[in-house]
Amino acid sequence: MPETAPAVQQTGIGRGPGRLLLSLYGVFTVAALSRSIVQIIMQFSEAPLAYVLSLVAGIVYAVITVALWRGGEAARKVALVSCSAELLGVLLVGTLTIVDTSAFPDQTVWSDYGMGYLFLPVVVPISGLLWLRRSGRQQ
Repeated sequence: MPETAPAVQQTGIGRGPGRLLLSLYGVFTVAALSRSIVQIIMQFSEAPLAYVLSLVAGIVYAVITVALWRGGEAARKVALVSCSAELLGVLLVGTLTIVDTSAFPDQTVWSDYGMGYLFLPVVVPISGLLWLRRSGRQQ
């Protein structure tokens, strides 16, 4: 019998622990985009900055989701930049919502460091950055 070649272990940023991140970012994308679109259509004049920031968060989540799904070195770099921007946004908006509550008359996805989402908006990008760093060393 001919000997078969050993199975090639496929690695990628959307596999293993990256699969959980991919799932979380997929859910975040739908949640943030749908919420912000409804708020922009129905209540934009009440808190335009908050609703636009939620839309931006949803777009960032979508970019990360697609990058994790596609995989590869270019996608990993896009995901690294996007996760970094997300973390910076969460920290900036989280701090501003605590320091100057009048600046945000309504909640954003990143308000109070993502407290309305069980602090996942601050935990997930940190986890994502750690995973992307680790997966980059594996290649």
